[in-house]
Amino acid sequence: MAEDGVAQVLSRLDLAKTQLYHFKAILIAGMGFFTDAYDLFTISLITKLLGRIYYYDPASTTTPGSLPENVSAAVNGVALCGTLAGHLFFGYLGDKLGRKKSYGVTLKLMILCSLGSGLSFGHNAKALITTLCFFRFWLGFGVGGDYPLSATIMSEYANKKTRGSFIAAVFAMQGFGNLAGGIVAIIISAGFKGKFDAPSYEDDPAGSTVPQADFVWRIILMFGAAPALLTYYWRMKMPETARYTALIAHNPKKAAFDMSMVLQVDIDEEEVSDGAAAAADRSNHFGLFSKEFVRRHGVHLLGTTTTWFFLDIAFYSQILFQKDIFSAIGWLPEAGTMNAMEELQCIAKAQTLITLCGTIPGYWFAVAFIDIVGRVPIQLMGFGMMVVFMLGLAVPYDHWKTEGNQIGFVVMYGFAFFFANFGPNSTTFIAPAEIFPARLRSTCHGISAAAGKAGAIVGAFGFLYASQDKDPAKRDAGYPAGIGVRNSLFWLAACCVSGFCFTFLLPEAKGRSLEDMSGESAGEQSP
Repeated sequence: MAEDGVAQVLSRLDLAKTQLYHFKAILIAGMGFFTDAYDLFTISLITKLLGRIYYYDPASTTTPGSLPENVSAAVNGVALCGTLAGHLFFGYLGDKLGRKKSYGVTLKLMILCSLGSGLSFGHNAKALITTLCFFRFWLGFGVGGDYPLSATIMSEYANKKTRGSFIAAVFAMQGFGNLAGGIVAIIISAGFKGKFDAPSYEDDPAGSTVPQADFVWRIILMFGAAPALLTYYWRMKMPETARYTALIAHNPKKAAFDMSMVLQVDIDEEEVSDGAAAAADRSNHFGLFSKEFVRRHGVHLLGTTTTWFFLDIAFYSQILFQKDIFSAIGWLPEAGTMNAMEELQCIAKAQTLITLCGTIPGYWFAVAFIDIVGRVPIQLMGFGMMVVFMLGLAVPYDHWKTEGNQIGFVVMYGFAFFFANFGPNSTTFIAPAEIFPARLRSTCHGISAAAGKAGAIVGAFGFLYASQDKDPAKRDAGYPAGIGVRNSLFWLAACCVSGFCFTFLLPEAKGRSLEDMSGESAGEQSP
């Protein structure tokens, strides 16, 4: 591609120095991921509270009410189903209509459905759970759209030297969303406990859950609308990415103008010709289902989808069911010894500790090293270390359950999260935003992310049943016998081994331009 029109615009983007607007874009896109994590993962904090409120069994004097197996599966998994659909729908729209036109819709959905989840209504438990699941499906749909759009926008704004760090920083905001969920739950439960104190379940089963507890889970869920609402105005002010305007809309002059409005670049749109765009795109006119796409990028798409699929089986199994794992090893007190607010506080504190010690550091290590070490080495290292720590949890599992050793289990568990985030949880998000052509970039990212959510659904539903103990006295009421937490960890380690192997299908993007990666720079075949 000659140094005219499109080439001028893309060259200036690749070589632009890091400046204030890059960090502003990270914050604008990242607050969407802050909201995504808050909305998706706070459900794991409140499911036991929902069980106490709506499924209390007066006949039981030792075990508080818990969600039936089908209800628990629905509440935990329905948002993931919506997210999968959102990945595909908005990924396609991002390429068809433009990144910006679709960007505000996802935030609107998250705002409305966060509020709707907290306002769920019904005259009985079944009706209320149905309403909650309805809103959480559409909440997930909005969350799903944020993945391909944010990743694509950030990759197309960034320069090639720091592109990986910028995309990783957007994704790293998930860690703060997780943290915010735990902190909000701790503060609200502490406030309600102080105002409406109650005896433990074993002392007074009916009185251990005060009527005001129904407000607690609603407030926690509705709080997720706040960061999305605060970000909406700035998201709408962002111009369309110059790469979309130049390569897909074939308007390099408009791309140069938009870029000059937000970035300090040395380019005059009057000197940019209009004819280069079509010429540059002639060798990249192939569609997603064409033989040419399969020849150039079929292996890459297989790599991005499989690695994300296997990662999310392991990752979502761990994060959605932390409370069950911690209860199984005896790190959390027996539910019967606490009232409803105390149990919520304990669960939130445990999740917050893991987030602070493992999740957030892992994300930001990825930000720091992604453009130094490279995407593929970090992904291989992350999968490998996840296998090591999961086997370290599973092999001596009985040792970790004994009194005094639970803290060692939590430390090992935290390291598994650290290397998930300083590894494939970050790199699987980055890779699809860099490998594919601009005209299919958002679509392919959506497909890759949807494969990940398919893995998350397998993990969420599968782990719920598989982790149940064979001993009826040790498993949740109403659940069939599973293979137990220990054997489930072996299966999760096997998923990480599979992810490690499929990583070798991916090319390394460190220091390379998007057009070089996709073959758009001169119409050549991408590596």
